[in-house]
Amino acid sequence: MADSETLFFSRQSPPEQGARLVETICGCKWSMTVFRLLSNDICRPGAMVRSVEGLTTKVLNQCLRKNVEFGTIERTAYPEIPPRVEYHLTPLGHRLIDILGQIEMLQEEFVLFEHE
Repeated sequence: MADSETLFFSRQSPPEQGARLVETICGCKWSMTVFRLLSNDICRPGAMVRSVEGLTTKVLNQCLRKNVEFGTIERTAYPEIPPRVEYHLTPLGHRLIDILGQIEMLQEEFVLFEHE
């Protein structure tokens, strides 16, 4: 390889966290659904599970946990009995929703292009 060429990734150095974020969220079957729920103010886990057929509590919790780690969703636990937890989009999460919306529009254009 010439000196002017740059390796972006190698097996020794994994992609940056930003690339992992996109890969994890776009690769997760439920992440986009969770983002839609949160953008529609459905912020409690029980309400999310009831709103989406096929979504289990276990999978939802895994999805929420990953997104909290990435900083796209914030978790608020209220000191009440029974305990109450709510999730909300962070500013980064709102920006990501805009990007995901553009990706969905691109996908729709691609499908239309394929059927011409």
